[in-house]
Amino acid sequence: MSARSLEGRNVATGRDVRILVEDGVIRRIEESPAQADSWVAPGFVDLQVNGYGGYDLNDGRVDADVVLALTRRLGAAGTTTFLPTLITAGEDSIIAALRAIARARQIDPMAAHAIPFVHVEGPHIAPEDGSRGAHPREHVRPPDLAEFDRWQRASQNLVGMVTLSPHWENAAEYIAALVSRGVLVSLGHTDAAPEQIRAAIDAGATLSTHLGNGVSAVLPRHPNLLWTQLGDDRLTATFIADGHHLPPDTLRVMLRAKGIERSVLVSDSVALAGMPPGTYRSPIGGAVELRADGRLCMAGSDFLAGAACSLADAVARLAGSSICTQQEAFRMATQNPGRFAGGRGVLRPGTSADLLRFSFDPHSCSLRMQTVLAEGVECLPC
Repeated sequence: MSARSLEGRNVATGRDVRILVEDGVIRRIEESPAQADSWVAPGFVDLQVNGYGGYDLNDGRVDADVVLALTRRLGAAGTTTFLPTLITAGEDSIIAALRAIARARQIDPMAAHAIPFVHVEGPHIAPEDGSRGAHPREHVRPPDLAEFDRWQRASQNLVGMVTLSPHWENAAEYIAALVSRGVLVSLGHTDAAPEQIRAAIDAGATLSTHLGNGVSAVLPRHPNLLWTQLGDDRLTATFIADGHHLPPDTLRVMLRAKGIERSVLVSDSVALAGMPPGTYRSPIGGAVELRADGRLCMAGSDFLAGAACSLADAVARLAGSSICTQQEAFRMATQNPGRFAGGRGVLRPGTSADLLRFSFDPHSCSLRMQTVLAEGVECLPC
């Protein structure tokens, strides 16, 4: 039996606590008389990860070793639960990546714990420029339940979340079928009309994928798909809070509309996240530039080429802003996404010991990880 304790100020309550861990499980949380100079929080839960630290899930070369290395890099950066996210591609490519992720979970207990299921973003999205984002148009196709069942057979039922556009003729029937199989359906990369959005929600869709992004730059003033998703309390919205995908005023208004309880932060990170600034070649976008401020854009332009920060970076940025409180920023990256990942992201006796101990500098908007436990196993901070 392995046992240890972690002390710090609980980010949810502001109280000094000692967390007692045995065999990867939180056994007890008690008040600590010492005044801690560090914070403790649940590990971050990221519902959308395309890659990180040079490891790419969508470049056609993913294998179990890539998935395992990605899991460890994310853990060291504070993300102890994540959904590997596969974007629009040919069916063979999606199935190959699913098999690699399934294999990684089979051979490594940490990966099996960190990856509760896979998020497939596409290929059933809007084909138009803007709404489609960086997804390859040649692989966009309508929903097909037979294809989904082939994904599941190849991965041992590992697909647990699908992002799609509800503009397709059979979208509502497809959504209802996935929901009946226990799969989360999220709306994104869409040009759907408000009535199509509402029909998708009636069919069981419960999430909006990176709301405000993956949408045309030109929309009707009202009604439009943003107002419909913001206004329907049946949807929880995910947001990319890297300081580049959504302007501060836009994010502030969106969070007020959805409410903190129905808002989730995602990194949507690509392989270049966590890498030094410079010019790189990317499978999506070709020549891209990662700037010192974290903006990843097409070389020689300001057009975004993906998200390039960890979820910890996004939380720190938001916690140091006037958009929300530190407590709210952490809630949107732990407890709220954890509701969709088996109840992760909480500090509670009996739950897995996915824990962070860190210092936070609000002036530089940065978190410095001191200890990261993933189900009680220590990951070395980056």
